[in-house]
Amino acid sequence: MPESPIRKLVPFAEIATKQGKSIYHLNIGQPDIKTPQIALDAVKNNSLEILAYTRSEGSETYRQKIADYYAKNDINVKHDDIIVTTGGSEALLFAFGSIMDVDDEVIIPEPFYANYNGFSTASGVKVVPVISKIEDNFALPPIEEFEKLITPKTKAILICNPGNPTGYLYSKEEIKKLADIVKKHDLFLIADEVYREFAYDGAKHYSILQEEGLDDYAIVIDSVSKRYSMCGARIGCLVSKNKQVIKTALKFAQARLSPPTLAQIASEAALETPQSYFDDVIEEYVERRNTLITELNKIEGVKVGNPKGAFYCIAELPIKNSDKFAQWLLEEFDVDGETIMVAPAAGFYSTPGVGLNQIRIAYVLNKESLIKSVNILKEALKIYKD
Repeated sequence: MPESPIRKLVPFAEIATKQGKSIYHLNIGQPDIKTPQIALDAVKNNSLEILAYTRSEGSETYRQKIADYYAKNDINVKHDDIIVTTGGSEALLFAFGSIMDVDDEVIIPEPFYANYNGFSTASGVKVVPVISKIEDNFALPPIEEFEKLITPKTKAILICNPGNPTGYLYSKEEIKKLADIVKKHDLFLIADEVYREFAYDGAKHYSILQEEGLDDYAIVIDSVSKRYSMCGARIGCLVSKNKQVIKTALKFAQARLSPPTLAQIASEAALETPQSYFDDVIEEYVERRNTLITELNKIEGVKVGNPKGAFYCIAELPIKNSDKFAQWLLEEFDVDGETIMVAPAAGFYSTPGVGLNQIRIAYVLNKESLIKSVNILKEALKIYKD
């Protein structure tokens, strides 16, 4: 079971904090944006006297409201196409368990969300990577590259859109190309769409559930974590119009009994969050992205992708090993008592030796903190020796 590149440095950060260092956390996608008050109030003001189980697939009222939310996003699904899960993570595990057996294969463009490695390992499934490159801003590799990798063991293609860790937003044309290939080879197309709202520069997110003719092939993974800054609620969902997929995933849902009751109440209330909340959040993230990319581009020898969505970017540094560098930042370096915590990017690849000189940065801090963070990175690179 692989370690999380995002969380494995936590012990070093805790020691640094005890030593009196102040740390800017660029390593984890925990937004500092306030959770909608309507969600917090729904729990605070609830009059439940028994915290009982809910249905294994999630409460019917919540699933109906999720379907209504999708309808507003030009996605036509019914409440019984949805299974509420304990975070998007559980939805992915349910999807893997429902459509793949041990030793089956899933094709994933890399770099990808590090825990895809963990989910595949837990399911006995092999990740087959298609490498996207920082020079191409992590665009989808040519379809021919996917076709070369398809074997009788291949069961699915998995994408994250917009992407973690790259911030890449797939175009409608790219989704259509993927739709063609999964239909041609009778594969599933799984899309992790938890960052759906976070699309920048006038671009619009295009869901695989909007693509005609994909009903039997499309599986969407979703979550309230990032959308409403509710990471601790641990509520997500699996969505598919393929009835056999839903019927099978429900067996996994029944085995873990039910998703958390209070968190569903909060998540259901969060669906009433006004559009103005998202408008303000998107504006803030665009400013943060622009600030971060501008400052990173000022550092000699640093190469950075330009995110079109989510709130992450990959930066390539003039170093050999970002694992050692990230640990050194916490153990041995500071600027006036301050240092940074980053996520080494090698853990976002499954291909050995790739991404060793890259880091993932989550721009979930305010602009002033981001500027200070990049300055710390700049000063660190001046003296660091591999």
